[in-house]
Amino acid sequence: MPKNLNDGSNLPPRLKIYLNLGTLMDLPAHSIWPQLEGAEAMACLKERSFEGVQDGDPELCRRVGIGSAGSGRIDSPTDAEALARKLKSLGHEAGTVHVGSGFESDAEMDALVHSILKASAQIDFPLYIETHRATITQDAWRTIQLTQRIPEVRFNGDFSHFYTGQELPYGDLEAKWRAMQPIFDRVRFMHGRIGNTACMQVDIGDGKSNVPQIFGAHNFLAHFREMWTRAMAGFLASAKLGDYLVLAPEILSPDYYYGRKFSLPDGTLREESDRYAQALVYAQIARECFEAAKKRV
Repeated sequence: MPKNLNDGSNLPPRLKIYLNLGTLMDLPAHSIWPQLEGAEAMACLKERSFEGVQDGDPELCRRVGIGSAGSGRIDSPTDAEALARKLKSLGHEAGTVHVGSGFESDAEMDALVHSILKASAQIDFPLYIETHRATITQDAWRTIQLTQRIPEVRFNGDFSHFYTGQELPYGDLEAKWRAMQPIFDRVRFMHGRIGNTACMQVDIGDGKSNVPQIFGAHNFLAHFREMWTRAMAGFLASAKLGDYLVLAPEILSPDYYYGRKFSLPDGTLREESDRYAQALVYAQIARECFEAAKKRV
């Protein structure tokens, strides 16, 4: 199975906050990000308590003393080994992967997963399958069945795809979380994105006081805290000394239709939030969830 991330230390299992660098793409003019690039950008992120990045330059990361993870796609069983070799050769610690299209049969789905497990073991490089729309894990129930057939599977949890895509609170949410426990137990990397039942990425303000987007039938921010805490507890339940779990905020731009734009009175468009500032809020929420998870284990 894909191994846990481990730094070889005798430290207790812990959380590390990385930043998916897609968060910094095409930031709005009102962003507090200082518009740095290269090693200066990596050093600035380190100063702001980010311990690594995803989809950056591993050499720059090493130069400033932060971690580095990669990502990729696997559409065929023959893709997994090549991707693992590529990401490892670049100097990444792990890779998160979108797998397939979501139109695969169970047999095709399993063949893809087995190829990922085999490549992770042979190359000694963890590939974590992302819970994502338009992939084999787009459906929570089908993903649960996958864990029963192939218990060794390990995930990059991006729960916004389940929460919005399957409108999780529509019905008995607690029962759905109980059913999803096999997924939570197998999360070894996480993407931070918070949305409501209709929009996958919305402004959450300071993460404490309600902003207008949080008002409605459901307190979706509390729901995401619970999902993150459950996944973190799943990691902690079997983690060893030196193991760490990465949560990387991935708050994407309007180019990908995640960041929403709204019309101002003069007709110009303004992005809903400063995605970099939101990443700092996500980081604090993640740390609070990890502390809560430690109390559950």
